[in-house]
Amino acid sequence: MDDAGQQPAGSQSHDPDFPERFIQFMRTGWRDSSLDTAPRVEAPNHAKRRADLSAAFPGETLVIPTGVESVRSNDTNNPFRPGTEHVWLTGEHDPDAVLLMRPTDSGHEATLFIRPRSPRDTDEFFRDRNHGELWIGRRHTLAEKSTELQLNTAHLDDLAAALDDCAPGRTRVLRGFDASVDARVRATEPERDGELAQVLSELRLVKDAWELEQLQDAVDATVRGFEDVARILPADRPVSERLIEGVFGLRARHDGNTVGYGSIVGNGAHAAILHWMRNDGRTRPGDLLLMDMGVENRNLYTADVTRTVPVSGTFSPLQRQVYEIVYRSQQAGIDVVRPGVGFDDVHQTCMRVLAEGLADLGVLPVSVDEAMDPSSILYRRWTLHGFGHMLGLDVHDCASARKEKYREGTLEAGYVLTVEPGLYFQPEDELVPAELHGIGVRIEDDVLVTPTGAQVLSAGLPRAAGEVESWLAAQREAGPRLP
Repeated sequence: MDDAGQQPAGSQSHDPDFPERFIQFMRTGWRDSSLDTAPRVEAPNHAKRRADLSAAFPGETLVIPTGVESVRSNDTNNPFRPGTEHVWLTGEHDPDAVLLMRPTDSGHEATLFIRPRSPRDTDEFFRDRNHGELWIGRRHTLAEKSTELQLNTAHLDDLAAALDDCAPGRTRVLRGFDASVDARVRATEPERDGELAQVLSELRLVKDAWELEQLQDAVDATVRGFEDVARILPADRPVSERLIEGVFGLRARHDGNTVGYGSIVGNGAHAAILHWMRNDGRTRPGDLLLMDMGVENRNLYTADVTRTVPVSGTFSPLQRQVYEIVYRSQQAGIDVVRPGVGFDDVHQTCMRVLAEGLADLGVLPVSVDEAMDPSSILYRRWTLHGFGHMLGLDVHDCASARKEKYREGTLEAGYVLTVEPGLYFQPEDELVPAELHGIGVRIEDDVLVTPTGAQVLSAGLPRAAGEVESWLAAQREAGPRLP
């Protein structure tokens, strides 16, 4: 990182001291510029979402921050990812922004408080390494941002006074994103703020047409990423799990924003570790390789896909038997997805197929019915997680929704969820035959609930065992490609 420059405050020992003559010189000779902005095509969608939120809280002030940058190390920050609810309501991606919705006779008046571009009448544009234009690039003016988002804007400097003017007991804040906002608007009844988070999650359950386009875009990029990985995966020699992670990450960064979550790349016994993200192992011919990866697209919607492939190109008979149990479980779950079906009904459908498969393997110590009994669920020893979760701007989307609207609720048209059963046999498990030790299989796809059933958004990647083998061979034959 370039060390020429000086922070106005909190400067460090390696910062140079600018002489006055240089400072005066930097203040002169700059031509003004403007951005050619136009309303975003999705701006009406954001306006409708704000109207829906307004209808849920008439007469109350609502405060939705996006969050602030976090320090990675000393004076370097982690890449900023805007708060999900904030971006869903505004489309704004920059840090520090706060949406303030004040009640009116007809609903709410929404104002987005942002940090506008560095003005040339102060030294911020060249002296502030956190916000200065010569350091991080040009931001929008208030007018430019208002045009782009079709939303009233105000300077972030005016936010404190606006929050001080919020009526006590009639204001709700989405907390946990911006400590300064949390501190300024004190919670008299914390459960009220929890209700705001809950309603926002539940409003996001049904995806609109534009959101479905974004999710398909993220899924399509993810499919290309899996193809990229298959093309560089040798059948006859080891490579590092991190090579695979990196190749997929290249696709995610090129075709989208980044990965939607830390990629899971687990070879052999690592595949039996549900959230293996160290990715410091190596592939081995004869092993299974589990890859759980997803691209977050440029509008921050993410895919979430898992494939388990035989490194050598062909499943062994036992690997195929385990794989086909998981495949049948997933297909059974997808087949029952439709509006009105209970979330738990999909879960129970997938789990029964897994339990039956475990019985066929001779692993289950009791009958399938006893294993499935809620007071037992012994089958879960080899499949700890549920069948799936909601998907959208977050990889585990709508997490603040009430149980009765989510895990204990029914599916509705427009929901997008994953279906991802798996079986995992730990190397240390003395209750399974040794030949099963270290085998982990998960198959995960992204599924849209349609008015009449289900649509697999990630159908571009094969799932059946024979099709996976053929796909892997075809990708290897095609060879590596540039993004």
